[in-house]
Amino acid sequence: MGARTGEEYLNGLKASKRTMWLGPDKVDDVTAHPATAGAARQMARVFDAQHRHAEDCLMPDPETGEPINVSHRIPRSKEDIQRRRRGLERISALSVGLMGRTPDYKNVTFAGFAGRVRDWAGADDQNRHGAANLVEFQKRLRRQDLALTHTLVHPTVDKSRKDIAGDHVPLHKVRETSDAIVVSGARILATSAPFADEMLVYPGSPLPEGEVSAYALSFVIPMDSPGLTFLCRDSAASPDDDHFDRPLSTRFDEQDAFVIFDNVEIPKERVFINSMPEIYNTVMRTSWWPNIMQQTTIRALTKLEFAFGLATRIAEINGDRSEMTVDALGEILSYVELTRSGLRLAELNARDYGDGVFFPDDTPLHPLRATLTLWIPRVCEILTLMGSHNLIAAPSRAMLDDAELRPLIDTYLATADGTSAEDRAALYRLAWDFVGTTLGGRNGLYERFYLGSTGRNRKILHDVAMGAPDKRPPFYQHCQDLVQGMLARPD
Repeated sequence: MGARTGEEYLNGLKASKRTMWLGPDKVDDVTAHPATAGAARQMARVFDAQHRHAEDCLMPDPETGEPINVSHRIPRSKEDIQRRRRGLERISALSVGLMGRTPDYKNVTFAGFAGRVRDWAGADDQNRHGAANLVEFQKRLRRQDLALTHTLVHPTVDKSRKDIAGDHVPLHKVRETSDAIVVSGARILATSAPFADEMLVYPGSPLPEGEVSAYALSFVIPMDSPGLTFLCRDSAASPDDDHFDRPLSTRFDEQDAFVIFDNVEIPKERVFINSMPEIYNTVMRTSWWPNIMQQTTIRALTKLEFAFGLATRIAEINGDRSEMTVDALGEILSYVELTRSGLRLAELNARDYGDGVFFPDDTPLHPLRATLTLWIPRVCEILTLMGSHNLIAAPSRAMLDDAELRPLIDTYLATADGTSAEDRAALYRLAWDFVGTTLGGRNGLYERFYLGSTGRNRKILHDVAMGAPDKRPPFYQHCQDLVQGMLARPD
């Protein structure tokens, strides 16, 4: 089939009879429910955009020749990395970086997994069947142009416990037949669950020591699998929202769901890891991080660029050239250019990670990931300070359309640069939807813990930079040489 259109994608969602709850409603059709219809249409635009920008977004399937999204490419050179970037930028721009789980995210993930499939097979090829299943699924993913969600993390129950053996809450295998495994438990979060065709379960972090075989699982299943239930958070979209009043909330609430597995049967051809802790705990170390970080950094950069555009426009309509505002704009621009530079450096230094697979250099990506969790919330804070009371003093669409109110609004919502009262209101409502509404709050939380907290990402950066005591990288020794040089007596 190859690359789908938006209509084909929506038809697939309509045919899926998933068990999904949102507030008091059991949602039968996510394309029609007021809380999900807007985001479903926006996701459909992602599928349409790949045809509209085919020169950037599509490529021939390497085996069949049918058109597939470029995010499915298994990179074999720096040129492949750069070619993929253009398609990822197109997709990110559609939601100004607000939708973190558009299909390209998992497409890139599986391309990396398939490129380094020996990581899934294991050193002794003990998981060869699971690895073969993964390769076959990656082919189906690209040829059917599926939208995936994933769920990675076990729910928080008791942080004082270090083991999970025997715990019935985390997702685990309860029995096995000749054709399937049966699983129960829960996981969080399945972002974009209402808008996915299938769901992937794979390692979010290594399992603790102990008897954990039952928890060492990876597989993919349709969203309407029997026994699978999704509990969505409160929606950021309201049935009464006008696009003018909530320009982002009406389109970009990709949703997040708590996932419950109640004796869900997983056919073995869909299982990638079946009770193999040694594979589960190591498979993410090589192919996932440097590969996926290109997509995630492009999305973060797009969001930062959007925020800079908002901030500069707010300053212009207010005639604000104060030292404090110029400093704030310079701060946002610093984050933009540091992110852009780190991304380009990673792509420029892309290298073969084994098996002929090229990924971006992870050296600049680790510090970026550790600081973007702070930069994006800080940018939202700057926008809040710049917008001040104006963010919540912008008239609604209904007010602007009222014949008696409109002359008053046009008179008293003046701007320094002659921008109309309506355009002023639109700008401030856009900014408020970005930083202050339910959607804005969700995205602030999302960025603070994206791919882990700031502390976790700093620890990863430290561990990568330091290396094992007997295998210190050149960077470590260079720093020590600088210290020793100053401690040495001058000649």
